[in-house]
Amino acid sequence: MPYIITDYSYKQAKNLNVDIKPSTNKNKKIDVFKNGKKVASIGAIHMNDYPTYLKNRDKEFANERRRLYKIRHEKTRHKVGSPSFYADKILW
Repeated sequence: MPYIITDYSYKQAKNLNVDIKPSTNKNKKIDVFKNGKKVASIGAIHMNDYPTYLKNRDKEFANERRRLYKIRHEKTRHKVGSPSFYADKILW
């Protein structure tokens, strides 16, 4: 089943001035576009993300998963423009 992009992710993308669409890569959730040019494919299709945890579990659990994600990706998520940056900002 394809990933359904949530309102949360659309809002986060708008804050970053990027557009998002369902990914054309079968292993990713979202393609990120800046000025009409694809800049990244983000989100492993078989892994959950913050909006998914909010939908399927409770906010406390989602926040804990978010905290652990940010710790796990600390080395790469701050590089502006990288796939890790967009995944952190849009999916978490």
